[in-house]
Amino acid sequence: MKNYQGYLIDLDGTMYRGKVKIPAAKRFIERLQKKQVPFLFVTNNSTQLPKAVAANLAKNFDIHVKPENVYTSGLATADYLADLDPNKRTVYVIGELGLKQAFLDQGFRFEEKDPDYAVVGLDYDVTYHKFELATLAIKRGAKFIGTNADTNLPNERGLVPGAGSVIALVECSTQQKATYIGKPETIIMEKALKKIGLKKNQVIMVGDNYQTDIKAGINFGIDTLLVYTGVSTKEQVAKQQIQPTFQIDSLDQWEV
Repeated sequence: MKNYQGYLIDLDGTMYRGKVKIPAAKRFIERLQKKQVPFLFVTNNSTQLPKAVAANLAKNFDIHVKPENVYTSGLATADYLADLDPNKRTVYVIGELGLKQAFLDQGFRFEEKDPDYAVVGLDYDVTYHKFELATLAIKRGAKFIGTNADTNLPNERGLVPGAGSVIALVECSTQQKATYIGKPETIIMEKALKKIGLKKNQVIMVGDNYQTDIKAGINFGIDTLLVYTGVSTKEQVAKQQIQPTFQIDSLDQWEV
């Protein structure tokens, strides 16, 4: 077990399970805080502002962190586009406040007709008109960006459509594939590593989902820690060609 200088950590399934607390997760974060080890929650959720994510962790799960400890696919998307071309600063966005605010904070302007970028994420009030504007913008030459490819989200009613399902409609209407930012892609990992200020060999990706969290780490070339408190099962992971660096049943088993 290596002594890592920083942790990139998933949220749902790792820190909590839906609305259910995972007591070992709270203890794990408190151990990191006590030893002053930097950590960053890396989440595909683009709908929330970091302060809202931190508030939810505190209120519902008794996990107390700062908004600066939260890195969303919305922030990663805005960071990625801000670094692409300093002269391209207009964007059309399908998404919630967390995504739109990330672009405002980076100095982007919203433009419907002829933006430099058309960005599509999860939008709980998406309409035909929004799809129409995104499709036309991409057809006119806007670069097509998707926050993350998750087709479904678990909630108390079951599996509901995720950002990937919304993006798929625009892919269909434009006959173009989006450039995806979130896990398991490397873009979000690259930007998260830059934010935490460490090197690849100094950090580890912690998560419950082999297909997103662990693959993100593998694709990016960093060590991974799979905890069996969420999506993936041991039977599923055993069939994978590339195994996580470490596998545990509970974060209580992990020394920081």
